[in-house]
Amino acid sequence: MKPFKLAVAALLLAVLSGCASTLPRNTLAEWQASPNFGPRRARVIVLHHTAMDSAQAALHVLQTENSGGPVSSHYLIGDDGHLYQLVSEQSRAWHAGGSRWAGISDLNSTSIGIELDNNGHEPFSEAQLQSLLVLLEDIVERNGIPPHLVVGHGDIAPTKKDDPSVLFPWQRLAEAGFGLWPRDVRAAPPPGFDPWAAMRLVGYDLRAPSEALAAFHRHFRGSEETTWLPGDAEVLYDLQLQLMELPATAPAPL
Repeated sequence: MKPFKLAVAALLLAVLSGCASTLPRNTLAEWQASPNFGPRRARVIVLHHTAMDSAQAALHVLQTENSGGPVSSHYLIGDDGHLYQLVSEQSRAWHAGGSRWAGISDLNSTSIGIELDNNGHEPFSEAQLQSLLVLLEDIVERNGIPPHLVVGHGDIAPTKKDDPSVLFPWQRLAEAGFGLWPRDVRAAPPPGFDPWAAMRLVGYDLRAPSEALAAFHRHFRGSEETTWLPGDAEVLYDLQLQLMELPATAPAPL
């Protein structure tokens, strides 16, 4: 490399290093730096569908804004399986909006958002699902996210959102080790079993019960019914048992 290029590279490295070390500081306090810190890390993965007709149209919105203002996600997966990253995992993307899961209300700060190129009325392609599974394995391993904490936008914002749609194959993800899914053989709930309490344990916000129930049905029953269905108690009891059977070393639910 020529001396001029070497000098430019060294200058750029110095500038970037300076930017990285000069994080915002409170002028009211004396700065006494500690090395004992790390980047904020996500604890949940939230899946969306774009509700648009192409990945390029979705990219445009995610890089500008929609009618509600600026929006973004960490990743977008095209219908053909092509993977785009828009925001660093260490940064706060604007994908979750007003939402709540397991008592946490600022999901933008504690989650990684993945948009799937899908209009909400069509099956998800095999290429897209394969790309998603590879990405989930990578994200979970690098970030230490409990693999059962993969949820949908409709799960965390049941009064406003329904994505990914009722057509999303949650069982397929669970068979690959991501998210929760009821087992084929399920024990009968004990006397006095409270399905609402089980829904809260799974993570649902119950301030709008019928909408939360529709979100539960969308995710686990292939329906959007707003009243209880036969078999719901057995499904919820099995999900509750799975959460209680997590290894003691696993991070606790949020």
